[in-house]
Amino acid sequence: MPVEKIAFLAAETQIAEEARRHLAGQHGDVPVEEAEVIVALGGDGHMLQTLRDTQHLDTPVYGMNCGTIGFLMNEYAEPALIERLEAAEEEVLHPLKMRAFTSDGGTEEVLAINEVSLLRQGPQAAKLRIQVDGRVRMDELVCDGALLCTPAGSTAYNYSAHGPILPIGAEVLALTPIAAFRPRRWRGALLPMAAEVRFDVLQPKKRPVRAEADSRAVEDVVTVIVRSDESIRHRILFDPGHGLEERLIREQFA
Repeated sequence: MPVEKIAFLAAETQIAEEARRHLAGQHGDVPVEEAEVIVALGGDGHMLQTLRDTQHLDTPVYGMNCGTIGFLMNEYAEPALIERLEAAEEEVLHPLKMRAFTSDGGTEEVLAINEVSLLRQGPQAAKLRIQVDGRVRMDELVCDGALLCTPAGSTAYNYSAHGPILPIGAEVLALTPIAAFRPRRWRGALLPMAAEVRFDVLQPKKRPVRAEADSRAVEDVVTVIVRSDESIRHRILFDPGHGLEERLIREQFA
């Protein structure tokens, strides 16, 4: 389909802002509400923010790397941008929805494209009870934390915590402990994409825990419930042969 209306969104860095000015000068720059394609200029953090900010539009987002790793981004190049956009292949991602209940009685709901993680706030290890679909699967996990990630997020924090890399088409989530002390040898679990995972913080006053959804933190949580939200879809565009499936495979041989 011919692409005529593009919105360029740049990260707050000099290189990304300069790239936006160059590209907007060549192709124009319409408001995101009018765009056929949104081009995100920056790194993975900017891409995640762009997806969150524009999820109500159902407009595909094409990332161009002006950051460091750029796992969710395409290579930055100014020539033939229209041709690249028209030839791009689409991946659809569904985020995780986190409901976090805090010690002061508050509740927060946050979406995460990569992962939801629980992390100890103080010097002592966290103690977590884990339920899956209403059934207690682990009475007590003593750890620095635990995370639940999507296939798209499996190469991020999850991989650093020695969790598995998941194929992009896999209908599973990875539940991975972070520096588990008891049970020491527990390496995590693979769960159905539709599973609802509940973390209860044991001894929250003595062993406080915070929850993070793609780095957006909620302090002093007592219960965190996470499940995939199929009602929301993020459309991401990649150059042919460089989509998420290929990147996930390539990462395992790096």
